[in-house]
Amino acid sequence: MTAAVTNEDTRTESTTSMRAAADWFLAQRVLPRHTSLRLCSDDFFRFCERLSPEIQELVARLPRNDVLARAAMEGVSEARRRMYEPEAAGLLGETARVTRLARSVVALCNHHDALTGAVMCPACEKPIKSGEPTAPYGKVSPSGGAVQAGRIHAACASTGTSRR
Repeated sequence: MTAAVTNEDTRTESTTSMRAAADWFLAQRVLPRHTSLRLCSDDFFRFCERLSPEIQELVARLPRNDVLARAAMEGVSEARRRMYEPEAAGLLGETARVTRLARSVVALCNHHDALTGAVMCPACEKPIKSGEPTAPYGKVSPSGGAVQAGRIHAACASTGTSRR
């Protein structure tokens, strides 16, 4: 990043990196070592601790009966509950606790993005900045008729691979 990056750009990048860390943890198929698990737990706790007040600030600007605002506040409440769950017994139990915390990080990042209007590229999971070249994107779900449509970075569309 350069010195010309705005606070909003920095905030978006950090929610992107928070989501990436939680997604990475959730994708693991083997039990982590205790030290790695502890570090992830600390990171996810900090992420939730940082995102919760930001989401509350964004919600305060919206009408009381706004659906996005109410969903976001439910996400904040659930994240706070998970943040203060006691450490579980054994590696398997602790992995389950940290997994729940990682899911809260992903949910809070999603709520934050929805409340700020951030647009993410579904291929590389990075923000699409204003004026950046994009291409239409549509994905049919395996269940049939449901479609997830949106925009994708032009570079992601032309290579057919993610930019991670």
